[in-house]
Amino acid sequence: MSPGKPRMSPPLPSSRKTPTTTLDAGDRPYHHGDLRRAIVETASAMLREDKGWKFTLREVARRAGVSHAAPYKHFPDKAALLLELALRGFDQLGQELQAAITPRPRSARKEFLAVGGAYIAFGVANPALYRLMFSGDAGDPRVAHLSERALSALGVLLDMLTRGQASGAFRRRPLQGQAAACWAQVHGITMLSIEGLLMPEKVGTTPAQDALETLLDGVLA
Repeated sequence: MSPGKPRMSPPLPSSRKTPTTTLDAGDRPYHHGDLRRAIVETASAMLREDKGWKFTLREVARRAGVSHAAPYKHFPDKAALLLELALRGFDQLGQELQAAITPRPRSARKEFLAVGGAYIAFGVANPALYRLMFSGDAGDPRVAHLSERALSALGVLLDMLTRGQASGAFRRRPLQGQAAACWAQVHGITMLSIEGLLMPEKVGTTPAQDALETLLDGVLA
């Protein structure tokens, strides 16, 4: 160093850190381990808002704020994602049916009407989800409907009918056949309610309730 020149301090290290990863445009960080949940919850919201499932995995990823390839880490295709949405629907349906008959004891009649009413209310409140649960777009329907999650919802109906038959309140019929008859009629009522086809001019002012009462008359001993 030449004499008389001021000693220069070394430059301070920058406090900025170079990012180790680069996010695609529109991405935002998500917590590690939450990707699957973020994809499913985003698709659920789009299902509710769009009243259908015409969206693509790319659109779900963009809405969730992740890369276009991110959904494929958990779902090989759109049908797999729709299957998970349908199964979540059965989870929710089972919970609402169970809540409808809790607390007990109630009469068999009141339990039947409560379960039937809760089923119809679930479908009317979640029309797109309900349609998806019974759609082939979520893959082979047997995969969803024979899953433990779907059968647990049906189990609420089977348990109720079992108690009713054991108490003598309901007709003694083959349990699964009785359950199938009840499910078929309540499903039909639900779909007609969703489509707005239970018009007062055709079927009165309380068609769903009246139909449940009529179905109950056929079940009661």
